[in-house]
Amino acid sequence: MRNHLATGTAAILTVPLVLVAPAVSAAVPPVVPPVVPPVATPPAAPQATPATTRATTPVVAPPVRPPARPDVAAPTSAPPAPAPPAAPLPVPSLSPANIKAHLARFQAIADANGGNRAHGSPGFLASANYVKNLLDEAGFATVLQPFPYGGLTGYNVIADWPGGDPDDILMVGAHLDSVTAGPGINDNGSGSAAILETALEVSRQGLMSSRHLRFAWWGAEELGLRGSQYYVNNLPASERSKIKGYVNLDMIASPNIGYFVYDGDNGTVAGGTMAPEGSAELERTFKSYYASIGVPVQDIALNARSDHGSFLAAGIPVGGIFSGAEDIKDMAQAQLWGGTAGAVFDSCYHQSCDTISNIDDTALNRNANAIAHLVWASSVTSAPGVVWQDRFESATGWITDPAGTDTATSGRWERGRPQATSYQGPKQLGATTSGVNDLVTGRWAGPSAGADDIDGGSTSIESPPITLPAGGPLRLSFSWYLAHAATATDADHLRVKVVGRTMRQVFERLGRPTNRDGAWGTAETNISDFAGQTIRILIEAADEAGPSLVEAGIDDVRIDRGPGRLL
Repeated sequence: MRNHLATGTAAILTVPLVLVAPAVSAAVPPVVPPVVPPVATPPAAPQATPATTRATTPVVAPPVRPPARPDVAAPTSAPPAPAPPAAPLPVPSLSPANIKAHLARFQAIADANGGNRAHGSPGFLASANYVKNLLDEAGFATVLQPFPYGGLTGYNVIADWPGGDPDDILMVGAHLDSVTAGPGINDNGSGSAAILETALEVSRQGLMSSRHLRFAWWGAEELGLRGSQYYVNNLPASERSKIKGYVNLDMIASPNIGYFVYDGDNGTVAGGTMAPEGSAELERTFKSYYASIGVPVQDIALNARSDHGSFLAAGIPVGGIFSGAEDIKDMAQAQLWGGTAGAVFDSCYHQSCDTISNIDDTALNRNANAIAHLVWASSVTSAPGVVWQDRFESATGWITDPAGTDTATSGRWERGRPQATSYQGPKQLGATTSGVNDLVTGRWAGPSAGADDIDGGSTSIESPPITLPAGGPLRLSFSWYLAHAATATDADHLRVKVVGRTMRQVFERLGRPTNRDGAWGTAETNISDFAGQTIRILIEAADEAGPSLVEAGIDDVRIDRGPGRLL
């Protein structure tokens, strides 16, 4: 990440976007298969020559080659050939060992090349070749894009995953260069390693994405976003319009950690640039991941401090995450995330001590998995179909009073064949919506309408575990009724909740002081935020106020997966 004191740069949350770059001819076509551009002569160094660029759609090669240095381990597990999945694939959990192996390789490259991986140096080109070689072997179509700056040749690595809609591109990027003062392992080996491992996991799982996926590693970011500017400025307008979202990772493992998400819904406009339409979806997807693991986040205003600025200037929706640089962590942030208030987020920012020991492993793993979550959530599609359903014609494992906290003395939830009751109109319905059984609050009629209704408090019933696919959207639907006498109040209720890593109430019907007859209705709600999780459905009903005649029923509970993606 560029220092906020550098010419043309912006401090976090302060200065609006300003980008100026000369227009030059296109060098890299944006879709697969790429046309290979001419590669400029690299700096003279025996270990730093550009990797061969493919001119045809690549296939998967044998397992990943070990790194040149025997003392630095390569990532484990070779990627298999991409193949259509038999079912929607779950969002992966990336390997911490693999991510750290990439960082170790970047450190080794810097150590062998004067202590840095800066623009125009043998260390940068060796880093670019390391990334490109792994992606070639994993089945990506890759391009090493040269660009001139400051009398030196820089490079961008652009990698396209075959398939997906070429008019709907999701692009994920990180700058690969360091400053000349140090190896740049947090800034920005951390972001580079995270998206590299995400891309390799795309290959291992044979991800079939509805969108076209493109990954990028930028050169000369530290000198003013030069690589990403060159890339964006050389795309024809028709090709820029195909990029529907760009996501940036620049510093994600700062030792005095902060968890910041780029503001895509203009909630933090002061000091930033208004986000293009579509940016809010990227922000929400990141925040849903952090909420699912119980990590609080803060917004950070959009500005031109890192490579997302090049895309922002072109009106392309942007998103991203950041762990803090030279700014000082305040007391409130220390209470949120731990660490030291009054100290900078990364005391080795742009210094020689930004080595592999300058990494917060927990933050690295969380933030790397956040980008994997976004890639899968915004890319995975599947055909419409039923994920799970229960018509209650057989026992499937629903549990009454699962928490042991029910207080109702009668009319507790059960599965069975209901008997009709009537009191100033139908109250318990004897007819289900399908078959002969449903979930009902005390299925017997008894000697009077109020003999087996809910009395004395609450009753609950919970479904068996339901594993949801990662793809979406996902919809929960069911049939329901709530009936009661005129003595009911709004303390009486029927509620449905979804319980996964978090719990969300998705339906509520309250009582009221009037006679309400039983009649089947239907409800439907979006539960895509639980995609990839194992959930339970919790149903509650209550006669909580003064005694009243309260009956409830549920039937035909179903979860459907619709076409499309979560974003």
